[in-house]
Formats: sequence, structure tokens, C-alpha cells
Amino acid sequence: MSDIPISGLFGLLLFLILCSGFFSASETSMMAINRYRLRHLAAKKHRGAQRVNDLLKKPDRLIGVILLGNNFVNIFASSIATVIAIKLMGEAGIAIAAALLTVVILIFSEVAPKTVAILHPEKIAFSASLFIKPLLILFYPIVWIINHITNGFLKLIGISEEDKSTHHLNSDELRTVVVEAGELIPKSHQEMLLSILDLEKVSVEDIMVPRNEIVAIDLNAPVEKIMSQVATSEHTRLPLYREEIDQVIGIIHLRKLLYLFERNEFSKAALEKSAREIDFVPEGTPLHTQLVNFQKNKRRIGLVVDEYGDIQGLVTLEDILEEIVGDFTTNPDTPDIQPQDDNTCIVEGSITVREFNRVMQWHLPLDGPKTLNGLILDYLEVIPEAGTSLLLDGHPIEIIQMANNAVKIVRVQSPKSLR
Repeated sequence: MSDIPISGLFGLLLFLILCSGFFSASETSMMAINRYRLRHLAAKKHRGAQRVNDLLKKPDRLIGVILLGNNFVNIFASSIATVIAIKLMGEAGIAIAAALLTVVILIFSEVAPKTVAILHPEKIAFSASLFIKPLLILFYPIVWIINHITNGFLKLIGISEEDKSTHHLNSDELRTVVVEAGELIPKSHQEMLLSILDLEKVSVEDIMVPRNEIVAIDLNAPVEKIMSQVATSEHTRLPLYREEIDQVIGIIHLRKLLYLFERNEFSKAALEKSAREIDFVPEGTPLHTQLVNFQKNKRRIGLVVDEYGDIQGLVTLEDILEEIVGDFTTNPDTPDIQPQDDNTCIVEGSITVREFNRVMQWHLPLDGPKTLNGLILDYLEVIPEAGTSLLLDGHPIEIIQMANNAVKIVRVQSPKSLR
């Protein structure tokens, strides 16, 4: 090597420094690349993505060949720098060459290439794979031996190759991905995706129609009253019961009632005969589970029951879908919330806390009582009188009407969206 001119040695040193930078950038880009986007591109037959995806299937081999090449060129570069230093300054130049080479490699072979690789992982990884893959094939025997020795040593200290991460995301991590997607996902779609992820955190009693608000047909009522109720009903499916809702018989579709009217066969007996069985849903059932149950059983409505079998409310498929896509069967000016001219709202105490939060844009706690009435009573710890005012989570609320020891109507400040 002493016969090689100084210019040739400097050229070789420059080439080795560039090779070191290439290996550093390759390693960082391969590790930093988005694995989900990579799989998407690979599925679309992107050649660069397919090469990188194949390399990442065996990360120990990939790291092995990169580090093998990087360490070789760094050590070789150190040897060349030593030869140049001896030729120019004698043995005293060895320490100077080591210091200078350390700075040069740190800047041009480590920090700069790795920074670029982090900023543009796809471009670097796809291009680098053109060279890394042949190198892996060429030096496979050496890489295999190194990996075999390394894995054996790791097993001795209790670390197995099977312990590697599978890159699965939990629901909270998926929420972060959706939120940080920004403009890549339209806001409306983003909200729907987040709502889907939240279904497992919401149970049926959070969205059910409370027991006292269930619209149903009492078969013990006069026929005229039943016919009047059917004619004015806003619902297409009505439960049937006798005397009280706990003695439910089934559910009937208004289409069946029209059929009975057309044939002049409308009677209590015909109603009971035309009713179909209704599903009972245990309280505490997560919405995503109930959605699957509705789909499996081909049903759209169910009665929520507690541990004693008593009916607590009614849940429908539409209620669950509205948790995902927002209100589509009702107007934002829901009957439970009536905007007033003085920038306030008259609110029914029986409204669910989730519905109230959604319309009013408040953030009342969801881990306690499920209705606004329950939340107010839980906060006051006494049965209040009409005219009582309170601050609930920082929001002023005035109780307008009480009925049967429950908060019937309250007045709250109207949000800007309802003004």
C-alpha cells in the first residue's frame, strides 16, 4: 500500500467515507420506514417496497450485512488514514489522523446520512435496497455465521428472537395514528374512525332510551287508544306489553299493522299473533358487541335488562350507528333540547349524558349516572326544588321543573352552534 500515491489514498479514503455514509443511511431508513405504508405499497407491486419488505422480514440478517459492511469500511478507512498520516507527518500524525477521521466520519458518515434517512426514509430505503439485497446474497455465509453466534449469545442471557415486536397497534395507538393523520383523512371520516374505536368503551345503557320514555303498545288499553297511538307513532317498530313494560310480549312492525288495517283484521289478538320475539340485552354490553349481535340475529332493536331481568331501556341499531356517523335520524334541535331566544336551552332531565354532551358540546363525565337527571342528583346528593341553581363541571344549570322526585326540566346556556 506504500506504493500507492497520496492522491490515490485520499481518493480511496473518500470512497470509504461515502460507503460508510451509505450503510448508516441504509440502516436508519430501513428501521424508520412506515411499516404499514410499506406493506400497502408492496401489495400494490411497488418494486422498491417489495425489496425492502423482503429484507425486513429477516431484520437480523439485514442488520448483520449492514453492520458488516459499515464496520469493514470504517476500519479500512482508519487504516488508510493511518498510512496517509505516516506518509505526511510520520508516526506523530497517527493521533491527528485518528482525531480528524473521527470528526469526518461522525459528520459525513453518521449524523448527516442518518438525518437525511430519517427525513426521507422511503427514498433512501428503496434506493439502498438495490445494493443491500445483492450484498446480503454475496456475504450470506458470513452473515449467517455472525447471526448464529449472536443469537446463541442472546439466548444465554434470556433473549430470544421470538420476542421481537409484531408491530400490532392497540386501540389507543390507532387513535393516535388517526388523529395525527391530519389532512390525509377528511375530518368527517376521522371522527367516524375515532367513533368506531370508541365503541368498545361505550355500553348500551349509555345510549339507550330510558324505561320511562319507551314508546310501546299496552294490549290492555282500549282498541281505540291503541289505534290512535299507532296512527301518531314516530317509530316503525313498537314493543307490545300488558299492564307494564316488564311483561313485554314482543315487537311489531307498523307494516304488519297496515296489513291488518287493509284486511279489517285489526284486533288485540291479531296484534299479539303478529308480534315477533324481541331481543333482551344485558346492561353493560359494549356497543361493538351489540352491533355484532344485531347483525348476527338480523335484529334492529332490543330491550336492555339489569341483573334481575328488569327492563331498563331500549336500544336500537340506529342508536349505535349514530354513535359512529353522528345524528342522521334526528335533527340537532332534538325534542330533549329546545333552544330559546335568550341564548339558553330548555333541556329534558331524562336526556342521556352522551347525547347532551354531543349536542351542547360539553364534557360532562360519562363514568357515572347515564342521564342528566341522575348526574344532577348525584352531584347535589339531595332531591332539589324547582328554582335551584348549580354549577356542573363549571357550567351553570337552573332546575325549572321537578316531577316524581326527578329533575324534569333544566335551563342551560346555549352553545354557539345552536344560536
